[in-house]
Amino acid sequence: MLRQAKDKATAVTVRVGKDGITDSVIQELSDQLSNRGLVKAKANRGVANSSAERSEMFRLLAESTGSIMVHIRGNVAVFWSGKN
Repeated sequence: MLRQAKDKATAVTVRVGKDGITDSVIQELSDQLSNRGLVKAKANRGVANSSAERSEMFRLLAESTGSIMVHIRGNVAVFWSGKN
């Protein structure tokens, strides 16, 4: 699973826009986690300016969806539903 999370071929399917974490972003990530199990999300530039802000934003997103953040690199994070 970690290899798949780090794979650059795994497409980003959820984007966090300029409004940050919204109800629609949380719902979309939850829906995709239910269907796929592993989802890659990307924060657009300017959403979180520092590494600490991005980490906190992605941690809150994982907490809001009941998922596990398995990998983070730059402005991209990978979430796992916890199910196979």
